[in-house]
Amino acid sequence: MTLLSESPSPSAIAQAADAPVLAVEGLHVAYGSTAALHGVSLDVRAGETVALIGANGAGKSTILRAISGLLKARSGTITWNGKSIANLPADRIVAAGIAHCPEERHVWPNMTVQENIALGAYLCRSREEVQRRIGMAFHRFPRLRERSRQMAGTLSGGEQQMLAIARALMSEPRLLMLDEPSLGLSPKMADEVFDVVRSVNAHGVTVLLVEQNIHNALGVASRAYVVKTGRITASRPSAELRGDPDLLRAYLGG
Repeated sequence: MTLLSESPSPSAIAQAADAPVLAVEGLHVAYGSTAALHGVSLDVRAGETVALIGANGAGKSTILRAISGLLKARSGTITWNGKSIANLPADRIVAAGIAHCPEERHVWPNMTVQENIALGAYLCRSREEVQRRIGMAFHRFPRLRERSRQMAGTLSGGEQQMLAIARALMSEPRLLMLDEPSLGLSPKMADEVFDVVRSVNAHGVTVLLVEQNIHNALGVASRAYVVKTGRITASRPSAELRGDPDLLRAYLGG
């Protein structure tokens, strides 16, 4: 006789621990009458950094925008910790634990650094809690603390990217989605930004990264999906792709 209170087996526990926190299956998205994603499927496990790589216009950013609720899915499923989030309002997806740091940063240039950071806590109802999170952001980003009263529009590109990441982390997400964090940055500043990504992941935040700089993406991610014309064409460990340039060229078509 099986008891309802019976403890799960070790194999069941291991299987649950290995289950993805984010799973996308058969995702189709369109801009008007133009199809953008054609049955995309991918998954991300807790604690991973996973990269989406591919040419400009391949559909990488569209995947992130669909997950974060900024675009509607025509069909397919998006599940987060086993629950469907497809087509939920963006604020509910943030509240569920997913933050999206968009391409081109989108900081408010005529607001101070601190004001920009505080905007990331818009779902937080406690002033004391907002102040605690701002303090944590300045602890993680000392350069932003030094510029807390400076207008965001006067920051360098790299500083604005750090500001955008700090703002996204104000919701204390379990999954941080980053869209082209090295866009327009010098190699030195890009390295600094990716050091931040590694630190965020090391502190327990799962990361889904869109990045056109393949060297940077494969350097920070454990796995990568290759996106081409709105489809996933390959999924490989980053080390495998880094170690085989011919394989990488074959997947990316150049």
